[in-house]
Amino acid sequence: MLDLIIRFSKACRSADLRVSTSEVIDCANMLKYIDPIDESQFKCLLRANFTKSRRDQKKFDRIYNLFFHEKEPEESPDPVFERYAEIKRLARAIGGDESDPIDKALSAFLQGDPIPYIAEIQRLETQNEQSPKKLKSNLSQLSSRLSVMLRINTMRDRLLALPPENREDRGMRARAVDHLSRRLDEAYRMLSQDNNPYNDGLKEVRAHKTHYSDIGERLFSSLSPREVEEMREVIGDMVRKLKDRVHRRWSAGNKGIIDVKKTLRHAGRFQGIPIVIRYRRRPLRKTKIVTLCDVSGSVWSAARFMLNMLYAMQDCFSSVHSFAFVSSTTDITEIFENNDASRAIEKVLSNAQIDFNALTDYGAVFTRFKEDHMHLLNKKTTIIIIGDARSNYHNPREDILAEMREKSRRIIWLNPEPEAFWGSGDSEMLTYKAFCHEVRPCRNLNQLIDFIEDLVM
Repeated sequence: MLDLIIRFSKACRSADLRVSTSEVIDCANMLKYIDPIDESQFKCLLRANFTKSRRDQKKFDRIYNLFFHEKEPEESPDPVFERYAEIKRLARAIGGDESDPIDKALSAFLQGDPIPYIAEIQRLETQNEQSPKKLKSNLSQLSSRLSVMLRINTMRDRLLALPPENREDRGMRARAVDHLSRRLDEAYRMLSQDNNPYNDGLKEVRAHKTHYSDIGERLFSSLSPREVEEMREVIGDMVRKLKDRVHRRWSAGNKGIIDVKKTLRHAGRFQGIPIVIRYRRRPLRKTKIVTLCDVSGSVWSAARFMLNMLYAMQDCFSSVHSFAFVSSTTDITEIFENNDASRAIEKVLSNAQIDFNALTDYGAVFTRFKEDHMHLLNKKTTIIIIGDARSNYHNPREDILAEMREKSRRIIWLNPEPEAFWGSGDSEMLTYKAFCHEVRPCRNLNQLIDFIEDLVM
């Protein structure tokens, strides 16, 4: 039983589930408290030790079913297991080059060892792009998957083209061929299925209040120059009101907790009578903000108003760091700190470091952010991403977004597109949703005000 648990832990690690040696030991020690023959108890024990959160359970269930229900028993000298020897013989016959890691992983998968194939799929999901800059293409992950699919189809053709079996072996050969065919179907399904984690706590905001009936419902992308100036005035008034509300809340938060030491020390002026009550002066925790703003096309029209409000309310946050991107990140924090809103927007739009003619590539943006700015994130950081998640069919690199989620307090995605278009065409919004804490459409002033109120209050 211990050997079985150790091999299952290896399969979990191959699928990028973090399983420590101490957790394997704990799992082995707990076996005496359950009936290992009862699968529900055994599976519950493994899940309790090997999954860290609800988000990991989908991956755990997939690996558990594959390992304990799809994998064949070990080879045995007993005649009952002769079919498994036939399966392994046929798997080696239809296999490719054993020196190639993909062919070797597929051959092992057909013979009952899923770990190499699981590791290969995990490598495909997290592989980096190595395309030259002059001829940029993020299709290496898709081409790698296509290569694996073609090899599965080649093995299927070889299986169908096997020479006819002897009459006495016909039944055994038929069962072995049927089994290998089902294993190839399972390999294909594992390669093409959606492996995003559970995200039951995702907050999806669809409705919004009507703060302003006319200009509040106008789309950011359709505003005229006069309406832009009018909206800036509205935003200025709204920011002042929100600041007053925040400051009143903080003032109230400073009261209610009596500071006994200060009260008694101050009472010495009145012969020890505590006439004046002193309270602890502990300001509420301020959120650290990191924003990633897509500055391509109509997305920028929403992002600039968002940045205006964030920087106008900087004293409500401990810090605000902003990055503009199309296909790579550019730090625009100092531009907004040292200039007024209109001048800052002009400087961002004329920034030579931003290639406005490039194709939007969210995967490359996340990769660059990980390399240069991941140190900005901690458990007090709220990441705000403003963009339509349209990545021109490039590798979305959701694995990096998952790392950003682990390091930060929460990730909020504001999308200026209608929700009906999310996931259509080259949109990766449905992929990124699985790694966000909150997603919102943000197309007009009313939706933006709702978001800012929730953020600061």
